[in-house]
Amino acid sequence: MRRILQPPHWPAPRGYANGIAAEGRMVFVAGQVGWDAEGRFPGADLVAQTRQALANVLAVLAEAGGGPEHLVRLTWYVTDIEAYRQSRRALGEVYRETIGRYFPAMTLVAVDALVEPEALVEIEATAVV
Repeated sequence: MRRILQPPHWPAPRGYANGIAAEGRMVFVAGQVGWDAEGRFPGADLVAQTRQALANVLAVLAEAGGGPEHLVRLTWYVTDIEAYRQSRRALGEVYRETIGRYFPAMTLVAVDALVEPEALVEIEATAVV
């Protein structure tokens, strides 16, 4: 069971949920960067790396029998906040292509660097299956 938590007088969130209440088995997915199964990045492109990072989150979640509908929280770490802002429309399209119309509680954090030098984004997830 999953229920979105939205205070009644707050404006509707854009592309995320303010909170989620859920019951079930918790699954924690470590930060996933945008590399493929061979450890290769699709280049220095935030949108392409985000597509792959989200696919990687779903691949790990599938190992627990879960899918995008089980996500309750995503935390995104990006190394270039301006690139993120300029790519919001394309990132939204990639999100909907990969995750669908499931909008968990989300946080975005700008960081100086990630452990993998080529990584532009890292996404960690919490799900309830």
